[in-house]
Amino acid sequence: MDSVLFEVGGFAIRWYSVLILIGVILGIILAQREAKRFEIPTDFIFNLCFWAIIMGFIGARLYFVAFNYELYQDNWTDIFKVWNGGLAIHGGILFGFITVWLYCKKYGARLWRITDILVVPLLLAQAIGRWGNFFNGEAHGAVTTLAELQSNPLLPQFVIDGMKIDGLYYVPSFYYESLWCLLGVILLLIVRRLKITKVGQPTAIYIMWYSFGRFIIEAGRTDSLMFGGFKVAQIVSIALFIIALLAFMILSRKGRFEDRYNDAENAKIRF
Repeated sequence: MDSVLFEVGGFAIRWYSVLILIGVILGIILAQREAKRFEIPTDFIFNLCFWAIIMGFIGARLYFVAFNYELYQDNWTDIFKVWNGGLAIHGGILFGFITVWLYCKKYGARLWRITDILVVPLLLAQAIGRWGNFFNGEAHGAVTTLAELQSNPLLPQFVIDGMKIDGLYYVPSFYYESLWCLLGVILLLIVRRLKITKVGQPTAIYIMWYSFGRFIIEAGRTDSLMFGGFKVAQIVSIALFIIALLAFMILSRKGRFEDRYNDAENAKIRF
């Protein structure tokens, strides 16, 4: 699979970068549309997303480099070659969340109200971004057979063809994670319209949903970030799932009509 979409004046435009850009644009549009329901200024959301995306991008790269130090210790300039892949979503989420927290604190906005708005766009962007891994020939699972791939009705032929790397077929882990993220988007869209949903619960569900899926899918990947013989993504997924589950349970203890996500009187944010 060719990682280059096209070239302009000898400069290669890669699928990886284009897909990330598409995810970012769609994510900002979705975030602003949801924010309008609660009379949150679009400028606030745009500026927040701008800084969160930049810091999330930096965090995703630093996280990846930190766990692959041996690849860069003698080639520091390669750290900046992000078009070749090498972004870890957990690092991006961490840096992005810190940025959102600081931004909300600065302008007096309620953190969990804002994260509830952002989780759907984020999950959609993750689903789109995974296809960049497809074109880079990364984030795949173990070696498999053509017959095994063709037996899966969920796999389109072009994905099967793209999973032939250096003469061998691989399990398309990226594809399964992308589908999982898309299902999560649908789930969260439904949850956010339920009358019983509390502020903060969409964020908790996002963390649990992604963490559960990532833990399962990560088990079959062959290019995972490792620490002490364990897969970092699985360790982080377990920790995040437990934290989010506890948060969801605590929020569920609130009264039936208390702090509901869609309540008009609970929707407006004063800056």
